[in-house]
Amino acid sequence: MSEEKVVLDHDDMRRTLVRIAHEIVEKNAQPQRLALVGIHRRGAFIAARLKQLVDDLLEADVPLGDLDISFYRDDVGTRVRLGDEPEVHASHLDFDVDNRTVVIVDDVLFTGRTVRAAIEALFDYGRPERVQLAVLADRGHRELPIRPDYVGKNLPTARAERVNVRVQEIDGVDEVTISELEEALTS
Repeated sequence: MSEEKVVLDHDDMRRTLVRIAHEIVEKNAQPQRLALVGIHRRGAFIAARLKQLVDDLLEADVPLGDLDISFYRDDVGTRVRLGDEPEVHASHLDFDVDNRTVVIVDDVLFTGRTVRAAIEALFDYGRPERVQLAVLADRGHRELPIRPDYVGKNLPTARAERVNVRVQEIDGVDEVTISELEEALTS
């Protein structure tokens, strides 16, 4: 197992999410038309935390949803043929997305393919006025022309590295680490 370098600990993550929440509020002049939607899995938990922070800042109840993008991925057919069945979660968007500013939330932005799939899934629920993107970590290496509106931390990485986001709700700890990919270690 490779050694991991912690780049955000619990307190860093909390401060980062507070900053992102302030930026979301500042950038959106019509908060009554704002909604947050997290990408399963960890993005959904990060979105729930951001919702609490944004609600406190606006003294309002901003709608929150979550998206499962398993069947919207452009590699789903390849993965299924290779026996790598996607882990499927339910999506929950219990509000009208039409004419809203929807902030899609994810843990790590890498190639942009996950975000592309999330946008496609979101549009199955309606037509937002605007779609924005908030990510805890942006590691670069984009394959699609996707740029986040809100970034917690830019992490310049090599392709042979992995960004690991852990959240209390799933992993029992809040942290972001960088480690070497296992494939890179064995080659």
